This record gives sequence, C-alpha cells and structure tokens, in this order.
Amino acid sequence: MPTRRTELVLLRDARAVATLACSEIVRCAQVALAERGEFHVALSGGTTPRAVYERIARASWLTDFARWHVWFGDERCVPPDHEVSNFRMASEALLAHIAIAPDHVHRMRGEARDLDAAAADYERELRTVFAAREPRFDLVLLGLGADAHTASLFPGSPALDERSRLVVANRVDKLASTRITLTLPAINAARRALFLVVGPDKAEALNSVLSLEVPTPALPASLVELREGATTWIVDRGAMSKIG
Repeated sequence: MPTRRTELVLLRDARAVATLACSEIVRCAQVALAERGEFHVALSGGTTPRAVYERIARASWLTDFARWHVWFGDERCVPPDHEVSNFRMASEALLAHIAIAPDHVHRMRGEARDLDAAAADYERELRTVFAAREPRFDLVLLGLGADAHTASLFPGSPALDERSRLVVANRVDKLASTRITLTLPAINAARRALFLVVGPDKAEALNSVLSLEVPTPALPASLVELREGATTWIVDRGAMSKIG
C-alpha cells in the first residue's frame, strides 16, 4: 500500500518554483549517487521544467552527470526535432550542455509508426538497464494539466487501467492523438515524485486533487501514490489561488 507521504511547498512565483526544484533535483542526485552509484530521473515537458533544466545546466559542477540516466515521463508522437517534442526541449535546455553519455539518455521514439512497439521497446530498455532490479526511478518529475492529467495520463484514457506494463501508447481522444507515457505502476514505484505547478490556470485542478480523500481516475494526478517514496508538490501562489 502507498505510504501517502506528501509535502506541499508554496512559493511566490514561477522563478522561485524553478529555483527550488533545481535544488531538490540536485539533492536527489547526490543521495542516489552516494547510495547507489547512479541517478535515474524521468523528465517532464512544459515551460516550468524548461526553466528548471536551464538552472541545472548552469550549476553543472554540483553533480556528476556521467552517472545520470535521463528518462522521459511521456512524449508526443512527433520527431525528436519537432518544436513540441519533450526530448527537443530537454536537449536544448539541459542535455546539450552537460557531460552525459549518449547511451545514458533514453529517448521515447515518438516518431515511430508503430507506437505500441515503441512503448514496448522503451519498457524493454528500462528493464535491461535496471537488469535484475525492479525498474525504479530515483526521481520522477511531473506536471499538472488543467484537467488534472499528469505525464500523458488523461482522464478517461485507457492507460489509467494499466496494472503491469510500465510504458504504453495511450490514446487521448480529447486531443485526437496518441502519446507514449509511463504508467502508474512505473511512476508509483519511484523513490521520489516532484510535482511542479505554476499559474492560476492550474488552480482548479490543484484544489480538486489536493482536497480529495479518495483518489479517482477522473483526476489522474491523484492516482500518483508512491509505494514507498515521498511526493512533493512545489506550487506558486497563482496555482494555490483556489485553495483555502
């Protein structure tokens, strides 16, 4: 059963959120490198994470990127150089500026014609890299959509029912598209989850998720309940404007 270890940190604005998130990610990396010799992080897309990644790149002396493994929480079904690609954003903001081995950057193949096969390949890569161990991220970065989706786990989408696979191609009818995404079993196995939520457009969703007593698939972010690790919500005043 999940431990329900959850922390809420309220900050004044997006800049403060990005600054603290940068510090938390580096701290998680330091702990993982000291205890296990490598750091496995799943990145998210979006404007707020980009600012975080840029800060990490500027503070590269604080961690040993050679021992990082970078994964992705989800990916749109576009080529890696497309303007909405999560991989492209992470590359421009972080990966192109740090000393990380190419085979330690694990990209979802959003451009694949067979997206189910691409998802299966990504899960196979996860299991291969972790070898005999259960695939378990040291940190998963997550965002929150106005509809309370996180990663590419949207309300009403079939991936919410997944109980065994770690990665799936998830059809999102409201967007008339399919995305590759980590599933709840993969996310909830993580040692730490970090939600970054900024702006008044997220306020209704944040209030709905945090006020729940019982998680519901209608609000997918509420289903993030780590089995053993802790979840931290770092939010700004705009996102908290509907709470209290």
